[in-house]
Amino acid sequence: MDLQTLRHSCAHIMAHAVKELYPNTKLGIGPAIENGFYYDFAREETFAPEDLAKIEKRMRQIISKDYKFEKEVLSKAKARQLLKKEKENFKLELLEEIPEDQEISIYRSGEFFDLCRGPHVESIGKVKYFKLLSVAGAYWRGNENNPMLQRIYGTCFATQKDLDNYLYVLEEGKKRDHRLLGPKLELFSFPELAGPGLVLYHPKGALLRSIIEDYEKKEHLKRGYQLALGPHILKSDIWIKSGHYDYYKNNMYIFKIEGQEYAVKPMNCPGHMLIYKSKTRSYRDLPIRLFELGTVYRHEKSGVLHGLLRVRGFTQDDAHIFCRPDQLQDEINAVIQFVEDALEDFGFNYYTFELSTRPPKSIGTDEDWQRATDALKGALDARNQDFDINEGEGAFYGPKIDVKLRDALGRTWQCATIQCDFALAERFDLTYVDQDGKEKRPVMLHRVILGSLERFMGALIEQYAGALPVWLSPVQAVIIPIADAHLEYAQKVEQMLREKDIRVETNGRSESMQKRIRTSQVEKIPYMLIVGEREKAQREVAVRTRKAGDQGTMKIEEFISKIKDEISKKK
Repeated sequence: MDLQTLRHSCAHIMAHAVKELYPNTKLGIGPAIENGFYYDFAREETFAPEDLAKIEKRMRQIISKDYKFEKEVLSKAKARQLLKKEKENFKLELLEEIPEDQEISIYRSGEFFDLCRGPHVESIGKVKYFKLLSVAGAYWRGNENNPMLQRIYGTCFATQKDLDNYLYVLEEGKKRDHRLLGPKLELFSFPELAGPGLVLYHPKGALLRSIIEDYEKKEHLKRGYQLALGPHILKSDIWIKSGHYDYYKNNMYIFKIEGQEYAVKPMNCPGHMLIYKSKTRSYRDLPIRLFELGTVYRHEKSGVLHGLLRVRGFTQDDAHIFCRPDQLQDEINAVIQFVEDALEDFGFNYYTFELSTRPPKSIGTDEDWQRATDALKGALDARNQDFDINEGEGAFYGPKIDVKLRDALGRTWQCATIQCDFALAERFDLTYVDQDGKEKRPVMLHRVILGSLERFMGALIEQYAGALPVWLSPVQAVIIPIADAHLEYAQKVEQMLREKDIRVETNGRSESMQKRIRTSQVEKIPYMLIVGEREKAQREVAVRTRKAGDQGTMKIEEFISKIKDEISKKK
């Protein structure tokens, strides 16, 4: 059974139930979406959680009657008459926008009808496995100048097993929510005084980010990239030249200084092009790979901000590769391999690829777009890599490959992007001197490996439910002295571990040992090292792990060897 049709039918039944329970409610729209559906309603009273249970119950009563979904095609005049009678003003607005040559239809089930193109299942009795999930506010048609409606979200599946699995993932997702775990683990916060979408990293969060950044720098240098660094603001002239001003202005922070207009950078690419353009380049110099952990700022509406996943200031592991056309396939392939290696290191073993093609609004010639698209597709085909086509969703200057990783719960996260661009090299007049002595245009690849560090950290926290692997944990081990008399020995052990670059701290607070162990487990620290009189005498530590508990005693050197081995293997 087609899930989209099933879910759209379930949204229709929900609207039916709402109208029976709350007759003065007015209908908005109710589409199927990924993993479920929603319907927007205009109602003076606010829907409460207990209302969802009531609506669900009424939906089941309606379903038990097994009404047929009956399609009725009618004239615009007839449809207008029906909707005016019901005072469905939002539906009337939609009706007036339907072109004269387009079919107008309503779907009836019992006494209820809805302006709708369909399709629906044959009868409502086929809709069995569903759950209403939440209520949120939503502007009519997504426009903040329009009335605020109430949106009820739900989900629907073809089997009870599928529904139960999805509800399990939702519940487990709540436990893993990085917005809750981040502050709890003292990683980051979003103070209201700082402004929406602007993250403050606390010491442990800043350390985690630094670990990821160090990994990035090492891996990029190993693969022949060169480090670059640019300012956070640039004159608007450069954004006009690149095209971002025309295509991205509403998402940019723009201001004036001494009569000159500047913009806070939303992208890093123009700066890298200026670096490339700073001197004459030979065909022998290419490829040139410039890498920057570049912090950018974008004006996202407050309603779409979501923890680390959608922020206004974030850092990308951004690089731009300038190469000859004959080098293009190898460079794209190397980036894909880089992505796969990095995801494996961070524990993400499942991911998918999408190829996004030319959007309606873009720059560049048809020929260049075709060459760029063929290059990306050719690289994927050469690797026998399955991929989906995402029509019209490329960047304004070129097509792209997007990599979406799947986490432990099967949820997808946007990760790497590889964009192939012939247009901006033309706009910035980038050249290299070829072996025939003539100037040629390089091809430019825009790419990120992990993407936004903020989003990737959010995904990491949720992937591991905050219990990060040893190599990523801000604190890898905590030493717990049994009594004050053992504090000095604990500190000596701490120093020995620090000298071996192990991130360690001592918890000598005046609390019971068991409470300090529980605290360490709540903080999701991988190792707890208990030290008392026996451990002090034998130069040992009693080892506990957050997963398996007591592991017995070890010589300090043995424990150092063990944890260093885990770190080196990225466990």
